[in-house]
Amino acid sequence: MSSLALIMIARDEARCIERCLRSAEGLVDEMLVLDTGSVDDTAAIARGCGATVAHWSWRDDFAAARNAALALTSCDWRLVIDADEWIADGSASVGACRDAVPAFVGVLRISSLIDGVQAGVQQAPSWLPRLLPRGVVYQGRVHEQPVSALPRRRLELTLLHDGYLPDAMVRKRGRNRRLLQQALLDDPDDAYLHYQLGKDFEVHGDFVAAEPCFSRALERAERQAGWRHDLLLRQLFTLKKLGRFESGMALAQQEMEHWPHSPDFFFTLGDLLLDWAAARPGLAASLLPMIESSWLRALHIGENPALQDTVSGRGSYLAAHNLAVMFDALGDICKARLWRERSAAMRRVADLGSKTLLPA
Repeated sequence: MSSLALIMIARDEARCIERCLRSAEGLVDEMLVLDTGSVDDTAAIARGCGATVAHWSWRDDFAAARNAALALTSCDWRLVIDADEWIADGSASVGACRDAVPAFVGVLRISSLIDGVQAGVQQAPSWLPRLLPRGVVYQGRVHEQPVSALPRRRLELTLLHDGYLPDAMVRKRGRNRRLLQQALLDDPDDAYLHYQLGKDFEVHGDFVAAEPCFSRALERAERQAGWRHDLLLRQLFTLKKLGRFESGMALAQQEMEHWPHSPDFFFTLGDLLLDWAAARPGLAASLLPMIESSWLRALHIGENPALQDTVSGRGSYLAAHNLAVMFDALGDICKARLWRERSAAMRRVADLGSKTLLPA
């Protein structure tokens, strides 16, 4: 059987590191934490969980830190995980990999918890390469990626991630922006860096700064890039927040043929159209049928959890809820009640599916 190590870089993660390490107990042969300068109890907590802790002086380079952590082990496989993540489901798939020759990169489902405000906490999954065979290393000063010609294989292992919840975002504010801007000086045509810089601005409400970053990323991004879906949705949302509805609609029409399987695309389009109707009442009569059609299309597609960066509910209860709110505003009480009941039923089904993953 191949050997397996948990690999982590961490700094000031006393809040959550125990949860992460405890979730891997019995799954890995060793746990290695590279502390990059904690001033809290991160290192002591990690040792208390059985991890080996090494220290490394931070030098504004995430790939260098990842690679220094990878160098701490000689195991055949390395499960790369962050302190604000934890293993929620699918451990057996990693066990099966240990019986295989380490000749591929394992891609895991990382479900980020996000605050849907009125809808409560929702999950947005991404598929990321995190199970690495020995010899694979990272590149990239920030938002680093493993580089390997080996084939990639999706595994059933699911990690949950709470680093995008409001309290965590406050702690992270501006953390990566300087590194992204510095990386873009070295490679100004890198679409992924423009996307990540725009995302850094957008999640903190700076839509004016985010929009040109997203625009440059869309111009340069390959059509098959896994993150293009999220990039498009964020640009549509940003254009909506800036009141640039015509530009948003033009972008949506340009991209629509490529996303027939995305409930998120049509959910976001409906939201953009709704804000347009609210801002320009004279257009409401022509926009309302398009709004209804967009959310119905999202419902017709349904949930698509295999889609990169989809948000749970946009193909079910969230779209139904929006239809209920719309018909309430139009005074159609019967249709509003119907969609409200459907939304509640869909939410109950979704909650049953996720309750085994979320912590008590």
